[in-house]
Amino acid sequence: MQRSNQPNPAPRPRAGNLSFRPAARVASLALLALTTVALAVAGAALAEPKPNPQKIGTRTIEVSARPITYFDRSNPTRTQFGQLTFIGGLKISSPEKSFGGWSGLALDADGRNFVAVSDAGLWMTGRLNYRKGRLAGLQPPRIGPLKALSGKPLRRERDRDAEAVELIGGSIANGKLLIAFEQNHRIGRFSIGKNGVSKPRSYVRPNKKYGKMSGLKGFEAMTVLTKGRYRGALMAIAERHHDTNGRHTGWIWSGKSAKRFFLTDIGGYDITGVATLPGGDLLLLERRFNWLEGIKMRLRRIPIKALKAGASLKGEILLSATMAQDIDNMEGLAVHRDERGRTIISILSDDNFNRFLQRTILLQFRLESASTSANAR
Repeated sequence: MQRSNQPNPAPRPRAGNLSFRPAARVASLALLALTTVALAVAGAALAEPKPNPQKIGTRTIEVSARPITYFDRSNPTRTQFGQLTFIGGLKISSPEKSFGGWSGLALDADGRNFVAVSDAGLWMTGRLNYRKGRLAGLQPPRIGPLKALSGKPLRRERDRDAEAVELIGGSIANGKLLIAFEQNHRIGRFSIGKNGVSKPRSYVRPNKKYGKMSGLKGFEAMTVLTKGRYRGALMAIAERHHDTNGRHTGWIWSGKSAKRFFLTDIGGYDITGVATLPGGDLLLLERRFNWLEGIKMRLRRIPIKALKAGASLKGEILLSATMAQDIDNMEGLAVHRDERGRTIISILSDDNFNRFLQRTILLQFRLESASTSANAR
């Protein structure tokens, strides 16, 4: 964690101050744990089931988008977080039960039109509104079901779990996509146009000789490399697929074979997204959750020159955020350039269809430094 992201130091305990006595502290931690568990149980009880895409047609839906004006809850005027500047966000909600679970995000080159995919097997397309370079709203989006090779909506729940989407050609209005799926691990090639996302043209599947991925911890992050020795190659990283040294596992599809590389696990975070920066470096989105700390989010930068088959990469931490900041279960990641050519990072949350405890939020940061001190290990 960078110095600028460290919380203010806690006050020193005073003699006789019962709030700092060990027994009282243990009791407080126990109460916090019980409260968190109680909220989680209540939230799980109120969470809505995932919608069945077989029963959902393609249509425009009603949404509400409220601007998020600050990121740090304890210091609303703070905008600088290391190399990143917070430039705004949106809290998005909808009365539609099919709205939620958005795990992957892709944007047009100007950052306005978008496509998102959900782990319920749905796509959503729409247009973001900006005012003076900051997110201001969202035009009513369209949703529809992701389809099987047959052209029908995906039937089995294990086939629907879409976790990442990448625009690889054209635009959201008329282009080509890659979509990565978890549980039934595969990456599909799709078209996108006025009728939404097409049926898949083909699939790329994992090489089983590298071990079997857990059903719910497989393909979670995906991008296409734009620079370096594997320029144009597809790359994917598992959410939590560790090798014998405890490192995260990723793959590069070069030629007809998949080549492995590894990422140092720093602090037990899971991988939830990856995007390619304008200079070719990789931007990694990570998440961690436990009962006492709640949710955490991190952004890591990986130098493209260090990426090669068999490499073990560490990179540079650009941002570490906790519940002291306005975050949720951040999973979708996209990068674009604004009208002045500056790099804008967009991060979208997956509410797990649990509106009692979680939210769908879209956050944007501006990357101020093009330099990197990232290193390979």
